[in-house]
Amino acid sequence: MIRISPRSRARCVAAALLTASVAVAPILATPAHALIVYDPTNYAQNVLQAARALQQINQQITQLQNEAQMLINQARNLASLPYSSLQQIQQSVQRTQQLLAQAQNIAFDVQQIDQMFSEKYGNVSLSAPDQQLVADARSRWQNTVGGLQDAMRVQAGVVGNIDTNRAQMSALVGQSQGATGALQATQSGNQLLALQAQQLADLTAVVAANGRAQALTEAERAAAAEQGREQRRRFLTPGAGYQAGSAQMFYGNN
Repeated sequence: MIRISPRSRARCVAAALLTASVAVAPILATPAHALIVYDPTNYAQNVLQAARALQQINQQITQLQNEAQMLINQARNLASLPYSSLQQIQQSVQRTQQLLAQAQNIAFDVQQIDQMFSEKYGNVSLSAPDQQLVADARSRWQNTVGGLQDAMRVQAGVVGNIDTNRAQMSALVGQSQGATGALQATQSGNQLLALQAQQLADLTAVVAANGRAQALTEAERAAAAEQGREQRRRFLTPGAGYQAGSAQMFYGNN
């Protein structure tokens, strides 16, 4: 058995009291309002508010993305078509117009047609000499041949435009299918309509040229019939007949 002296026992008691005072001192020094208290209800409300705030932020982000996409779509819709066939279409129309303007003798002019028909295709003058009748008939024949030649030239020009029209149609259809927005699709559609209008103009030119040639042929036929009646009338009209006169058959002495 170990014996502890009174002095050592006093030292152990003092050390224990000092340790206890040090351990209790922080608790006594901490104020009451600094103590951490866990409130489940308050925590749940805070989490709910944070979730709602996050949802609002996500909605705002989605709205901004939609607005950005809308602006991109508007930019695409306003983008102009980088291809134009207007120059080629105008050139085709000008070629056809030039062929029509080169019409021989009787052009596509109302006043000129009226004047020419009055002079060449009207009633045959009863007092016109035979030489004039022949000259008028030849002039009408030249008009008819010229009209037929003009019609064939217009037809050849329109046929020459077919290859150009085919290439333009292929290019415009490709541009329409690859359009990035409404404006490009509309512009390509408008150019296709312009190409169709040009083709209709070519068709109109062919019809007009053929009609002109046919009209000249019929007018020549009608004028020839009228002139034939006049020439037959002159041939059958009794004239002065044979008039006796003196004639000398042999030269020499009487």
